[in-house]
Amino acid sequence: MSPQDVLKMVKENEVKFVDFRFTDTKGKEQHVGVPVSAFDEDKFEHGHAFDGSSIAGWKGIQASDMLLMPDPSSAFIDPFMDETTLVLSCDVLDPTDFKPYDRCPRGIAKRAEAYLKASGLGDTAYFGPEPEFFIFDSVEWNVDMSGCSVKINSEEGAWASGEKFEGGNTGHRPGVKGGYFPVPPVDSHNDIRAAMVLALEQIGIPVEVHHHEVATAGQNEIGTKFNTLTKRADWTQMLKYVVHNVAHQYGKTATFMPKPIVGDNGSGMHVHQSIWKDGKNLFAGNGYAGMSEFALYYIGGIIKHARALNAITNPLTNSYKRLVPHYEAPVKLAYSAKNRSASIRIPFVNSDKARRIETRFPDPGANPYLCFAALMMAGLDGVQNKIHPGDAADKNLYDLPPEEDALIPTVCSSLDQALEALDKDREFLTRGGVFSNDFIDAYIALKMDDVTKIRMTTHPVEFDMYYSI
Repeated sequence: MSPQDVLKMVKENEVKFVDFRFTDTKGKEQHVGVPVSAFDEDKFEHGHAFDGSSIAGWKGIQASDMLLMPDPSSAFIDPFMDETTLVLSCDVLDPTDFKPYDRCPRGIAKRAEAYLKASGLGDTAYFGPEPEFFIFDSVEWNVDMSGCSVKINSEEGAWASGEKFEGGNTGHRPGVKGGYFPVPPVDSHNDIRAAMVLALEQIGIPVEVHHHEVATAGQNEIGTKFNTLTKRADWTQMLKYVVHNVAHQYGKTATFMPKPIVGDNGSGMHVHQSIWKDGKNLFAGNGYAGMSEFALYYIGGIIKHARALNAITNPLTNSYKRLVPHYEAPVKLAYSAKNRSASIRIPFVNSDKARRIETRFPDPGANPYLCFAALMMAGLDGVQNKIHPGDAADKNLYDLPPEEDALIPTVCSSLDQALEALDKDREFLTRGGVFSNDFIDAYIALKMDDVTKIRMTTHPVEFDMYYSI
């Protein structure tokens, strides 16, 4: 798509508004809309000015002028707006020199792709994330000086068997860890997922599968096709937008929060990845599970830097409520062809073109641009420094004898631990100027605000544990 193609699209679809979208440090999409009368080819050359001072983790008010530079290849017609609206994903530029703003996540992803080419190791990085999510009927919470509370309402929840509902309680619902994957009416969200799939395909994202996930109370997954690093991050943001809005249209609420319910599986975002050069998959070889030495070194890099990566791939305090054993959360830093308790899995495939690895510890709370870029930078460090990951782990890593268990490293157990690891282990991210030290410092400061808020807030479970002490 060229700018001229976009203008043609505007005319043919009788577009009334153009929506410029960008992603902030936390991974949330932001937007600003203009009427079509204020949109022309000049926007692709000079951008759209905006005030970035209120974006968390970005410049202060003294240096807040920024430009949104739309990417014509990202254009699609929004399926949810009342008035016909064309959407464009944007890079954030500094208006003084038209250079990419170094804290723009999409710019970081594009610098990562440029670094891969400049390194000579490869020319294309393919990513295929699998973000899981919950659909609830409603959710209520309260946090103030009088106390804290949260209530999830879901007719599909295992706890709802004794509740009275308008029209009666049908009794068909998945139990705890019982959602993978019975047919309706136990799976009550098939039609909602189908609507999400159709909306995704309408805006140009190929869908490969949809299904209920393991947890009760409406855990779901929609599998979409892989793509190059930045484009696949764009698609992940578009997928979140579609999931949130279709659920909203059905009078329900969707969340990508990693661990919204207690006592059942959390939502992960397994990330499939491979590196290619001159049309050849560099991960394919004659080694373990059909992998190349290049791929094993790449795995070694991810394992070496996993704890620093956690700050980016698992960036919420809530992320670490998921990263506990026995809830399909891969806390052990090992790799295997079949073992889903390992943090890196090698999927079974029938061709070298499909050969890839699946990093299983990330979650959908991650900013996809930062997540994919950081994973690739860690993997490339493994290749550059020939970091071999050792032997594959083919045992259940949750039930090892203590002496064996102690030999296998784990992911972080808290966000503050991950941020400390990132602070100490950041050099691999800064190569080629992909991540700047300024960005990493700002990121750590932004996320430490979350840590401090949790530290200061009395939790209801503490009353259960300590009230009568």
